Amino acid sequence: MKNILYTTFGLAFFLFVVSCVDNNEFGTPKTTCNDDLQTNITFAELDSLAGEETIQIKEDLVLEGYVISSDKAGNFYSELYLQEEASNPKAGLQIKIELSNSHLFYPVGSKVKVKLQDLYVKQKEDNMELGSAFSSFGNLSIGRLPAQKVMEHIYLSCDDDEATPLVTSIQALDTLSANILVKIENLEFQDEALGQPFAEPEEETERILQDCEENQIVLINSGYADFQAELLPEGNGSLTGILIKDGNVPKLIIRSLEDINFNNDRCPEIITEFTSNQIFISELADPDNNSGARFVELYNASTEPLDLNLWTLRRYTNDNTEVSSTVDLSGIVIGVQSTLVISPNAEEFELVYGFQPDLAVSTNSPADSNGDDNLELVDPFGSVIDVFGVIGEDGSNTNHEFEDGRAFRNLAVIQGNPVFTFLEWTIYNDTGDAGTIKLPQNAPQDFTPAQRE
Repeated sequence: MKNILYTTFGLAFFLFVVSCVDNNEFGTPKTTCNDDLQTNITFAELDSLAGEETIQIKEDLVLEGYVISSDKAGNFYSELYLQEEASNPKAGLQIKIELSNSHLFYPVGSKVKVKLQDLYVKQKEDNMELGSAFSSFGNLSIGRLPAQKVMEHIYLSCDDDEATPLVTSIQALDTLSANILVKIENLEFQDEALGQPFAEPEEETERILQDCEENQIVLINSGYADFQAELLPEGNGSLTGILIKDGNVPKLIIRSLEDINFNNDRCPEIITEFTSNQIFISELADPDNNSGARFVELYNASTEPLDLNLWTLRRYTNDNTEVSSTVDLSGIVIGVQSTLVISPNAEEFELVYGFQPDLAVSTNSPADSNGDDNLELVDPFGSVIDVFGVIGEDGSNTNHEFEDGRAFRNLAVIQGNPVFTFLEWTIYNDTGDAGTIKLPQNAPQDFTPAQRE
């Protein structure tokens, strides 16, 4: 009798389980669509309701959107992202939920309708959040919607129009709304990141992506994702992910490794380190009437613009043989037959000369010499391209003193010289050696910054 009861109970339990499983896939719940709800608010209208304060929606409002996130691979947790349109979306939002395996109920790309009544909404910087609410230190914040409430507010639509990513570029991400699905081509991980996993165990980890112009974007990976320990791919290609904003900084999150297709060769190396002897020091200024109006001017005599990446300007104070200060010229491109004016006091410079310097630097820098120092212009490879003065020799009472005066490169000079040659210069000062002009100079009338005539 006992065996018969066990057998009967087991058969009944088996039939019950089978009847509850869809397509014999255990653990996958049945989902039904619902088109009875009528959409009556747009993302833009909801955005106008939301603010920096957490508020409860009390009207009977229904929002329509498309699911773009998935917790299947564990890179998302307790959150659902929706965008307003299936393609070319202009807005998106995040719903905080306590529902595990939400991808089984709300598959990626599916259309859903959200009953907003009694939910809470907040516009946090560029991110719109929905959910329940909790209080912390008297402030109301968006919390996760309990699992039993999720089904009461989020319904699958019977439409089967799937969401597609917006094809864009890193440069355009600043102009897009957060919480939408995007796709970017020609991406690769930085050289420094190769050989590393997507994330450190149990830690949210940021990895840097870049395109072939070296524009960069952060990819956020969960330390609990199924692919956490997988090594970053070495190739180049497309990446699909959800755009979020950290403050105003755009970042991406992928749903799974299927969002990455890096099967192409990596970008060719961009070489920005060039050398040229056609850039040189063209004017040095130590005005007798205003030390705040000092400057150094460089000139590019070539017919090509020159990227000054990793170029430096060095100062040797008085008779020092060790570098006293430097200016890093990286990030500057000096145009064809154009000047670059460097000032240690940009505000005073503009007041005196009537325009802003090209580069503002600190006091006691190479641009702030009192006229008895020596300067070197050095290329990215450590070669001295041009020099003013004699390293190790104080300029006072020499033919390279420009104290209270000016050193101007003669117009016949069209390239730098790593050996100081007095005949290339016209030098004004108060106590210089024979050959220099002992006539102090006053700003602005005795100087010609940004002019090579």
